[in-house]
Amino acid sequence: MSLHLLGIRHHGPGSARHVKAFLEKVQPDIILVEGPPEADGILNWVIHQEMQPPVAILAFAPEHLEQAAFYPFAEFSPEWQALTYGVYNNVPVRFFDLPLTHKFALQAEEIKKRQAAQGKNEAPEAIAVPAGEEAEAQELHRDPLSHLAAAAGYSDGERWWERLFEHRLNDEQVFEAVQEAMSALREALPEKNDRTEQLREAHMRRMIKKAQKENYRDIVVVCGAWHVPALSKEVPPKEDNELLKNLPRIKVETTWIPWTFDRLAFESGYGAGIHSPGWYAHVWRNTKDDGTLWMTNVAHLFRSKQMDTSTAHVIEAVRLAEALAALRGYSTAGLEEMNEAALAVLCGGDEILLQLIRRELIVGNVIGNVPGEVPKPPLQRDIEQLQKRLRLPALSEEKVYVLDLRETNDLARSVLLHRLLLLDIAWGQKQRAGGKGTFKEQWKLKWEPEFSIRIIERGSWGNTAEEAATNFVKLTAAETTELKVVVDLLERSLPAELGDTAELLMQRINNLAAATGDVLQLMESLPGLVNVSRYGNVRKTDTEMLLQIVKAMTARICISLPSACASIDDEAARDMLDLFAQLNNAVALLQDEEQTQQWTKTLELLSAASGTAPVLAGYSTRLLTDHHAIDAETLASRFSLALSKAAEPAGAASWLEGFLKGTGTILLLDQNLWNLVNGWVAQLEEELFVDLLPLLRRTFSEFTPAERRKIGEKAKGVLQQGAGAGDEAFDAGRAKRALPVVAELLGL
Repeated sequence: MSLHLLGIRHHGPGSARHVKAFLEKVQPDIILVEGPPEADGILNWVIHQEMQPPVAILAFAPEHLEQAAFYPFAEFSPEWQALTYGVYNNVPVRFFDLPLTHKFALQAEEIKKRQAAQGKNEAPEAIAVPAGEEAEAQELHRDPLSHLAAAAGYSDGERWWERLFEHRLNDEQVFEAVQEAMSALREALPEKNDRTEQLREAHMRRMIKKAQKENYRDIVVVCGAWHVPALSKEVPPKEDNELLKNLPRIKVETTWIPWTFDRLAFESGYGAGIHSPGWYAHVWRNTKDDGTLWMTNVAHLFRSKQMDTSTAHVIEAVRLAEALAALRGYSTAGLEEMNEAALAVLCGGDEILLQLIRRELIVGNVIGNVPGEVPKPPLQRDIEQLQKRLRLPALSEEKVYVLDLRETNDLARSVLLHRLLLLDIAWGQKQRAGGKGTFKEQWKLKWEPEFSIRIIERGSWGNTAEEAATNFVKLTAAETTELKVVVDLLERSLPAELGDTAELLMQRINNLAAATGDVLQLMESLPGLVNVSRYGNVRKTDTEMLLQIVKAMTARICISLPSACASIDDEAARDMLDLFAQLNNAVALLQDEEQTQQWTKTLELLSAASGTAPVLAGYSTRLLTDHHAIDAETLASRFSLALSKAAEPAGAASWLEGFLKGTGTILLLDQNLWNLVNGWVAQLEEELFVDLLPLLRRTFSEFTPAERRKIGEKAKGVLQQGAGAGDEAFDAGRAKRALPVVAELLGL
């Protein structure tokens, strides 16, 4: 009976090559692979013709969906090569790590302990953070390979492992060398008190002994190199059984999902990640490439980006990479040499272009594929079927779609994306579409593997995207008492076309609006309702009831607003400024004469009332001016009153801030207003002017640079006065010469 322990690095092409060669040579009768035993039942899918790595095992607790784990595999993962060899050759393959049914239960217990500690006002860190020798041990164990790398003269453990094992073509005694190195390392480092690791290794030993008891004669174990010494160590079964006794359990389910290269990378936060999945895939498929094929791929990339790259560039880059490897004493050029050569020759020293190579080739935009017949939750199956029918593939790279909502397929795509957004599955991000009209939508799509667990979580709301989104909206609307939340739901659910949900939400809005006495809440909600009314044209949504609600809310706002704007402090008044702007835009969008008149009368009351907060009074006056609802004489009178010497300077400055909100062009065009503002500033005493300067700066900071420059020039008397300055600046002769051209343009 033979036991072969193959210590590997997760997602290493050299390790994968050695494992494959070893299995073909030994031809074992059972293979044990580090992974969750709950996934044994889905291993038969690994050789399905539609299964294309990178893929991952998704394990989750159906009753505690916040607990989930991913086990990714690439084609160059040693575990994947072991799995495919075993299934293809009818050799029993088992995952032999600690079952997730125990891992998840232990994690849940740890969370409860921390919550209990917080409930007792104890710091959670008292449970989690070690001290003294234990802390030092954990620090030493953080990157154990770095100690071997340092002894060999390498800056980090990753580079050391890659040079010694991943680039090694001769697999003779490689696994014996790994075992010897890891044994020496574990003996030298202080023992780390990690219960989870102890449980894992105890369970692994138990699974090995189980296979031996079943009379398997050639047992191959594929696991992380760190665990090999613990699995070769003779430990009495009684000790392992005692350690594993009475572990808690919870139910766990597993399935296959597509994975991506960028999620295999360290940058994604994946603990067993690698720096260069795209490069590793290249090395796996092109073992004998001396760099020529890789540099050719770089040249193709640059040419696709309209950058000239010649064959001579490729040849020189390969030669430089080989020379660098020789100078460093390496038999072959690695990624480091390839990058340095590409930077010098192909990129011309431009680091930006090297980042392009990294994004597109070194990491790569690759997403795997899982057979449609793989057991999946109903909601996930429904979404995948919709993706296929609507020709919206789940891609790992960003892709932009411009949808014409007048087209049946594009409208259906939009509906799906809006439903997924309601479910917090942000596969598509809506962007501003160019052109006129409301029949266009622009979306940027990028699929992330973690969407799969969100789909499983949302499956409790329904078996289809429509059913799940509908139930989510109804449940949220029933539970909330905030009008703004329900309005937001309506705005998001209308383009998702959720049947009678819109009518239910409108009724809920009507009830909440009638019950609330908070005018600010009404002001926050009304623009969203008006915005929703736009969907009545393209999406054939009945918005009659919605418009009735809008009219009622507008009337209530107009009645309550004058009292709400009186006797409030400056901070509260400035908070209302944006609500004023949004409400004004909403009323303009409605194009309803009755509501426009209501709003204009309210602005008139706010502008003329002495109790209105100055900044709101000034802004109301400005809006009346924009609506042409106030004549020049009245405007000048209110300007004079607000900026008179009798007015409090701080209040006058706030009034001016409100009036000039958004643009200062009116000061450049109206000389009378300019004289009023200029005269008010001129009569301020120096000390008072210094006190008001921050407020004036804030007012003028909202103007465009061009407006600020022209106002400054005008204040200094440099800019010549325009038509509003008086008749002395008007050249009648020049104006007369332009009249024939204007008449011809107008067809007169």
